[in-house]
Amino acid sequence: MTSDPSATPHDVTRLLAELQNGADGAADQLMRVVYRELHELAEHFMRRERPDHTLQPTALVNDAYLRLMGQRETSWQNRSHFFGIAAQAMRRVLVDHARKARAGKREGGERVTLDESVAESPQRSIDLIALDDALNRLAALDPRQARVVELRYFSGLDIEQTAAVIGISAATVKRDWTFARAFLQRELERS
Repeated sequence: MTSDPSATPHDVTRLLAELQNGADGAADQLMRVVYRELHELAEHFMRRERPDHTLQPTALVNDAYLRLMGQRETSWQNRSHFFGIAAQAMRRVLVDHARKARAGKREGGERVTLDESVAESPQRSIDLIALDDALNRLAALDPRQARVVELRYFSGLDIEQTAAVIGISAATVKRDWTFARAFLQRELERS
């Protein structure tokens, strides 16, 4: 699958609107337009995984895209919204994969630290299940902080990019990131 390098963010937003309206071929066109970026996002996710991980970036893209296309109730707003939901779908695929692997092996993962260096250079294996559980607890308390973690840690966005996607100030993102990291670290130490 190759991407259309000439596609603009407006093209993605237009295709998302067509998809919502049930236009024939909109899902296929959208995949052609966003594939390269989804694959880069999948590679970003996979760099956090152990080297012998059985899921490859292409499979992660395909599984996540199928989940995205299955979300008929989602009201796609724009390109940023799509990629934010795509990152969540990839996280879900990886967590489901980890749960299945754990069920087969019955062994745990490594501890996670959520400091700036990990967000910027994720070269370690993590216990995705423990992190997912902690992130779900955070989402129940403060959905915006959980969203900041998803975008910063899982999608690899910087402070300004995260602020733009959520529609809040960079200062608020920094504050949420600080509190969320502390909360998650405390939760992960308990597990």
